[in-house]
Amino acid sequence: MKKSSLIVAAVLIGVFVLGLANVATAAKKKGPKGVDLYKEYCKPCHEADSDNGEYTPMTMIQDQWERFFDKEFVDSHSAVLDPNHDNKPVTEAISEEDLEKIKAFAIDHAADSEQPMTCG
Repeated sequence: MKKSSLIVAAVLIGVFVLGLANVATAAKKKGPKGVDLYKEYCKPCHEADSDNGEYTPMTMIQDQWERFFDKEFVDSHSAVLDPNHDNKPVTEAISEEDLEKIKAFAIDHAADSEQPMTCG
């Protein structure tokens, strides 16, 4: 009886360890979070007193952010060069996947969201 209990315990521990490994691997694959990407790509040009205007997620409501990313971002940023990313146009420096994360972050923390955020 004792031997079978040890086997069951070993199997359960093995399953638990594999589960933790999968969670860790999934977290690595996801890459940076929207807030970190916003700070990297958006904040340098849109801080307080910026010539480009200060923009944080709380600057606009969710519908405005949705419209900006869907209809205005490419036109307003395709000629903007990013000095922190080899002077590529911002629209090329930010991957589509990262742009989606930035968009989600801005919308999720917009002025009319449940968790407004300034991106301090």
